[in-house]
Amino acid sequence: MASVDQVAAVGQVLVDPGVDLTRRFRALFTLKNLGGAEAVDWISKAFTDDSALLKHELAYCLGQMQDVRAIPPLTAVLRDTQQEPMVRHEAGEALGAIGDPVVLDLLKEYSQDPVIEVAETCQLAVRRLEWLQAGGDTQLDDGSTDNNPYCSVDPAPPALRRSVPELRSILLDESLPLFERYRAMFALRNLGNEEAVLALGDGLQCSSALFRHEIGYVLGQMQHPAAVPALRAALERSGENPMVRHEAAEALGSIGREECLAVLQRYRGDGERVVKESCEVALDMLEYENSEQFQYADGLVRLQG
Repeated sequence: MASVDQVAAVGQVLVDPGVDLTRRFRALFTLKNLGGAEAVDWISKAFTDDSALLKHELAYCLGQMQDVRAIPPLTAVLRDTQQEPMVRHEAGEALGAIGDPVVLDLLKEYSQDPVIEVAETCQLAVRRLEWLQAGGDTQLDDGSTDNNPYCSVDPAPPALRRSVPELRSILLDESLPLFERYRAMFALRNLGNEEAVLALGDGLQCSSALFRHEIGYVLGQMQHPAAVPALRAALERSGENPMVRHEAAEALGSIGREECLAVLQRYRGDGERVVKESCEVALDMLEYENSEQFQYADGLVRLQG
C-alpha cells in the first residue's frame, strides 16, 4: 500500500497545469491503480482543469475504480452544464460503472438531457444498473460469465453467444435500443478475431456519435491491426465529432503499428484541442508501453466514452 505522502506526490503532478499533459496522464493512471480515498480525492481535484481530454479520463478512471466515494464529484460534473459534453458523458458512464443504485434517479433525470451524448450515456447507465439489480453477471442470458479479457467495467454486458454476422446485424440496426447494440459490440470485442474487428469497423458509420466513440474505444482495446484503416479514416474526417476522433487517435496509439505512428504524428498539430492532445498522449503511450518505470496498465484507450 502506498502512503498518503506517496499518493499526494503523484496527485500533485496530476493537478499541476504547468506539468506536461503526458506526465499528468501517467500520474492519473498511477492513482487509478493505487486506489483508495486519497487517490479518489486527488483525481477529483483535477476537474477544474481546462483540458477536456484530461477531465474525460479523470471520470473514466473514477468509474473503473468502482469506489462509491467518487459518486459526489462525478454527480457534480454531470450536473455542471458548463463542462464539455464529452466530460459530462464520461461522468454519467462512470456513475453507471460504479454500479450503486443510489444514482438511478439522477441518471434517469439526465436521460432527458438536451445534449444527446449525455442523454444516451445516462440511458445506457440506467439500463446497466437495472441489469445489475436483476442479477447482473450471475444471470447472463446464455448462463455464461462475462468472459471479458480486458478487465474493464463496460457500459453494457456482452450479448449471448452468436455468430459474427448475427452480432453485426444487431450492432448496425439503428431501430434497436442502444443498450442491445452495445451488448453486441462488447460480444464482438470479446470474440477478438479479424471478422469481429471488421464488423465493429462498420459501426463507425452509424449515426450516434456516442456509439461511434465507443466503437473506437473497443477497437483500441482489441489492438488488432485490421482496425487501423477504419480508425484512421475516422481520425481523418475533419467533420467527425471530436469525441469520436479523439477515441480513434487513442485507439491507434494502443495498436501501435508504424502506420499508426505516422498518422498520429500528422494530427498532433490538429486544430481541435482534444484531438491534438489525444495524439500527443497516444504517442506518449507508444513510447512508454514497454517501460518498467510507468505502465498505463489497462492502456489509455479506456484504454470505454
